[in-house]
Amino acid sequence: MSILPITIYGDKILRQKAQPVAQVTDDIIRKIKNMYDTMRNANGVGLAANQVGYRESIFVIDLEGLEEYENYKPVVMINPQIVLESEEKVLREEGCLSLPQLRADVLRSEIIKVRYIDTDEKEVEIEADSFFARVILHEYDHLIGKMIPDRVADDVKKKLTKELTSIMNREVEIEYPITEG
Repeated sequence: MSILPITIYGDKILRQKAQPVAQVTDDIIRKIKNMYDTMRNANGVGLAANQVGYRESIFVIDLEGLEEYENYKPVVMINPQIVLESEEKVLREEGCLSLPQLRADVLRSEIIKVRYIDTDEKEVEIEADSFFARVILHEYDHLIGKMIPDRVADDVKKKLTKELTSIMNREVEIEYPITEG
């Protein structure tokens, strides 16, 4: 398959709402494979379609390489919807392939339920917790045009301004291909 350039902070597509997938076609399967290849090449654990320039409501997750998650199979979520978020929230540091080298603490629900379509066009609903829930929520944010800076307090976002500008201006060293801007 193909390793695609990753869109980074400032690229307009990251702020656009993803379009629902009407049918899982060969083209959609090709795009999903490209997303997996791109995510793995960049050592990511999740990747949303708009992070590689696709407009569809799709994200992929692969936690198998992480301790405690060896038994988690890679998952593709098409047209995902968060149907429940626990009131219990956890503050934890997050990174993002579209925000290279930036890290920030983000408050997210500890437990969620998500409903999505799989590649066989079957509706699936699962409960996720801890890091798996966090990755789902992070990738879901991409599909609705949100990113880490939108999930942090204003004072934290202000502290990130210099890093965000460097990313937008492509002045950071990155080990994977990115869009040219």
